Amino acid sequence: MSETEPSVSVESSRDDETAENAEQAVVAVDAHDEREGLANRLDAHTGDGIRHRAFTCLLFDEDGRVLLAQRAERKRLWDTYWDGTVASHPVEGQSQKEATRERLEEELGITPDQYGDLEVTDRFEYRRHYLDQGLEWEVCAVLQATLHDTSFDRDPEEVGGAMWVDYEDLHENPRYYRQLRLCPWFEIAMRRDFEGDADPVPDGTRE
Repeated sequence: MSETEPSVSVESSRDDETAENAEQAVVAVDAHDEREGLANRLDAHTGDGIRHRAFTCLLFDEDGRVLLAQRAERKRLWDTYWDGTVASHPVEGQSQKEATRERLEEELGITPDQYGDLEVTDRFEYRRHYLDQGLEWEVCAVLQATLHDTSFDRDPEEVGGAMWVDYEDLHENPRYYRQLRLCPWFEIAMRRDFEGDADPVPDGTRE
């Protein structure tokens, strides 16, 4: 563009989560997942970030395959990346299990009668930036369960796609799945699971 050419303001038509995130709160926590108060969700994911409580859930079928979900294009952070089955933040007064059940039903139409015991299997702190869009600084609980009824009905506003993947093969042969960009918290959870580091009691160690 020449110096004499007028600048043109171009607005993105992308409908992301920024506005709705600015109206929500997350639970701020210390390294041991102890509550420290509430934080604005957008503030928690921008600037230096605010450490907060989160969860990711891995659902398996009876053959040991994990259900991966692709984050929708409208997600502000890690949009179109592949995640575990569901991930989000509990709201004030909500347990990890309650939040997980709620999001499974909202995002994938999966109800509690479809899976067995839902258990917290790990909890870890991590901090990762995403391009120039923001960051995640979370104490993330990992929950797992086995689906006896594997039917689901994804909400395209939240989930761009879904697929069943052999969990052990995904961990041992990542080169076979290099076309999948995996969310960092899922990669950490999977590695800790296979390397025997999973522990539901947080030790304050940052990944």
